[in-house]
Amino acid sequence: MPSRTRRPVPFRSLRRVAIATLATVALGALTPATAAAATAPTGTPVSLRAASGAGVATPGDFSGYGFDQCLAPGQATMDRWLQTSPFLAVGIYISGDSRACRVQPNLTPTWVATQLAQGWRLLPITLGPQASCLSRFPRYGDDETINPATTSDYAAAKAQGVAEAVKAVGVAQSLGIVGGSTLWYDLEGFDATNTTCRESALSFLGGWTEQVRAQGYVSGVYSSAGSGIQELDRARQTRPTRFTLPDRIWVARWDGVANTSTSYIAEDGWRPGGRVKQYQGGHNETWGGVTINIDSNWLELGRPPAPSARSQCGTQVEFATYAGLRPAAAGKASGPGQVRALQCLLKKKKMYAGKLTGRYQPGLVKAVTSWQRRAGLASSPTWSRKAWQTLLASGTTPVLKIGSTGMAVRRVQRALNTKPGTRGPVDGVYGAATDTAVRAWQTRVGLDASGVVGTDDWAALVAGRR
Repeated sequence: MPSRTRRPVPFRSLRRVAIATLATVALGALTPATAAAATAPTGTPVSLRAASGAGVATPGDFSGYGFDQCLAPGQATMDRWLQTSPFLAVGIYISGDSRACRVQPNLTPTWVATQLAQGWRLLPITLGPQASCLSRFPRYGDDETINPATTSDYAAAKAQGVAEAVKAVGVAQSLGIVGGSTLWYDLEGFDATNTTCRESALSFLGGWTEQVRAQGYVSGVYSSAGSGIQELDRARQTRPTRFTLPDRIWVARWDGVANTSTSYIAEDGWRPGGRVKQYQGGHNETWGGVTINIDSNWLELGRPPAPSARSQCGTQVEFATYAGLRPAAAGKASGPGQVRALQCLLKKKKMYAGKLTGRYQPGLVKAVTSWQRRAGLASSPTWSRKAWQTLLASGTTPVLKIGSTGMAVRRVQRALNTKPGTRGPVDGVYGAATDTAVRAWQTRVGLDASGVVGTDDWAALVAGRR
């Protein structure tokens, strides 16, 4: 991808635009052809299929920030950026004779599995034969360019695209990138007014897409908004049967706006759920004390996330606010709904063995005091909002940020709502409102207001810091 240096756009200004987009975007299903290609034999859709790195289709369904860099970063950098940066997707150059980083010392099956297990979404990129009218290619002298021969509707160019897809899938499989994943072809900007150059490039991409799909992967194409992407969109509108069009597009438009819109193409193309935009070209960013040169991207891919479970143990555990609870003998009886929720959650922690009666009785008092001791709180027969926070936040501690989904997000959302006056969403989707609530809490307790829930943030939540 392009690597010319640009003045960095302040992240916070980009974040405001992207968060507004995240709050309003409604992602939908892929086309039937894509859905079929993106489905594993088990029938599980593109969404991540496992908590481990094995068998995870990537990037799956995801809306959020991503970055790409020529050389796959080392593990220490990936770990630090996971904990501190807004990014949760990363582009990696896995194949193609014309890529700038032919040698990728970090890119191994172990590297791929580790990133997927940690929650990173991967964007595997191939940069092979480029348009015949692009003067800076071939890059090395031994890398092909796209054949512009006009015989048989640019059959030679299409055959090259098929061959490149076969190679890319082979590399992807060797790295552990499974079927249902999106493989991206990087077609650098070219002179779209050159007919043979344009038509052969589109034929090449058609061959790429057909073969990628045939091997059980999803086809993506990266190109500049004003050339490759614009020509794909024109073909979509005026010659929809002439070329096989990709399932997803990655638009290079360095306008500094973290969304997936551009005036170069119509708004209806590859929507919903089929676009990425590279909104800033090569620039340095530093997160957690680690600086790398990256391109910045905003992703809107796949289906909307399904809400995680609202109830547990067959009872409601989510409330607009959480009240302090006390035994009936200590005064006015506590509300049975929240008492049942407390009984349920302590039962899941194996600290309460009774029934979900909704009554604050001696058996529950025993469980309450046991939890308080375990959480490092003062032992008391009463149950405070701080105690609620420690219990609601308790569990697995994955890094969460914009684009994260699932029960861990829901636990954070519940825990934040224990503070009086706080009424954030509880839907398992880390969007704009959750980002705002997390930052406000981080500021209040003296943590870096990054919007990223990392190791230190989980520790503070579980400790009841409010």
